[in-house]
Amino acid sequence: MSGFVTTEQTGAIFRITINRPEKRNAISWQVGQDLRAAIDQAASASGVRVVVLSGAGPVFSAGIDLGDLLDLPNRYGEHWLRQMRTITDDWQALTTRIERLEIPTIAVLHGMGLGLGLEIALACDFRIAANGTKLALPETRLGIVPDVGGTTRLTRLVGVGRAKELIMTGRTFSAADAERWGVVNQVADAGSLDEVVQAFADELILAAPLAVGMAKRVIDGLFDVDRGLMLEGWAQSQLIRSADFSEGVQAAIARRAAEFKGE
Repeated sequence: MSGFVTTEQTGAIFRITINRPEKRNAISWQVGQDLRAAIDQAASASGVRVVVLSGAGPVFSAGIDLGDLLDLPNRYGEHWLRQMRTITDDWQALTTRIERLEIPTIAVLHGMGLGLGLEIALACDFRIAANGTKLALPETRLGIVPDVGGTTRLTRLVGVGRAKELIMTGRTFSAADAERWGVVNQVADAGSLDEVVQAFADELILAAPLAVGMAKRVIDGLFDVDRGLMLEGWAQSQLIRSADFSEGVQAAIARRAAEFKGE
C-alpha cells in the first residue's frame, strides 16, 4: 500500500485509517486501491472480529479527489467517456468488497463525510459519528448521481422519500439528523468517540463470529443491491457526458456557483 491507508490490529479489532489529512482524506484512485487491500488484509488476518474504519486528521473524508477525475483519460484511455460503466464498476467493487466482508465493520465519522467518503461509510455495517459531523451526498450539485452504492444504500437505510430529499438536493445534514433518520447508529461527543466505538466493538465481539457473519449475509441478502448498483452505473454513464457535469466540476474547482442548463 502507498501509505494513504494504514492498518493496525489490536486483539480482535482491525483498524483501517484513511491517511491523507493534508487533503482532507480525499479519495483518489490509489486510496481506493489501498482501502480494498486493507479490507483483504483484515479478511485474512487471524482473530479479527471487528473492523473499524476511520480518517486521520480533522475530517473523515471530503469525498472524491476532484483532481483524480482529470486523470481518467490516462487510466482508461482517450475514449474514457465510453467506458463509464466500467469505471463505475471498478469503484463499486471497493464498496461491495467492504459490504460483503463477513466481519462486522464500523465507520467512525468526524468533521465531515461527503460524497464518496460517505458512500464508503454506507457500505459499512454501522456508523458512529461525532457531534458536529457534517454529512452529504452532493453529487447532483456536480451534475451526476452517487454511483458507488450511495444511492442504493442510503435508500435502503432511510427509505425512498428521505433518500430523494438528500440526494436530489445534495444538501448537507447533521450527525444528529443522521441518527434520527437511521443513517448513523450512534452519535457521541468528540472527546468520547473512541470509547463509544470501543464499547460497540466489544459488544459485537461477545456474539458468536459465525452467527454474526451469517446474520450479516442474510440481512444484506434481503435487498437487491446488485440491481441498484447496475442502475447507478447506467445513470452515471449518461450524466458523465453532459455539459452540466463539465460545468459542475469546473465550478467546484473554481469554488463558484455552478450554472446548470440541463444539457
